[in-house]
Amino acid sequence: QVHLVESGGGLVQPGGSLRLSCEASTFTLDYYAIAWFRQAPGKEREGVSSISQSDGKTYYTDSVKGRFTISRNNAKNTVYLQMNSLKPEDTAVYYCATAWVGSSWYQHPLEVYEYDYWGQGTQVTVSS
Repeated sequence: QVHLVESGGGLVQPGGSLRLSCEASTFTLDYYAIAWFRQAPGKEREGVSSISQSDGKTYYTDSVKGRFTISRNNAKNTVYLQMNSLKPEDTAVYYCATAWVGSSWYQHPLEVYEYDYWGQGTQVTVSS
């Protein structure tokens, strides 16, 4: 059974930073693209960032470009999302998810339907 665990969420003031982690405990992340999604109350789940499994190519939604950085450490079987200059509108539950990269993934790297397995999420709250 696929098991992804997110951690690192919390309460932070505007302008602050957090680093989220996504660890896989039952399989190897090496063969999968990984993405971070978020969902705020009353809103649809949106793709925030993703990273490919082979060439390390990264993707970001426009609202986080220049502020968030996704990375992966295959030796630790973990993917990270470094979030800087946080804003109140970044408040959401953040989820990591895996995708088996096929021909369509590179065209839709931030779409929910590309991803198969999901973690339980970690809450990020940006507030003064």
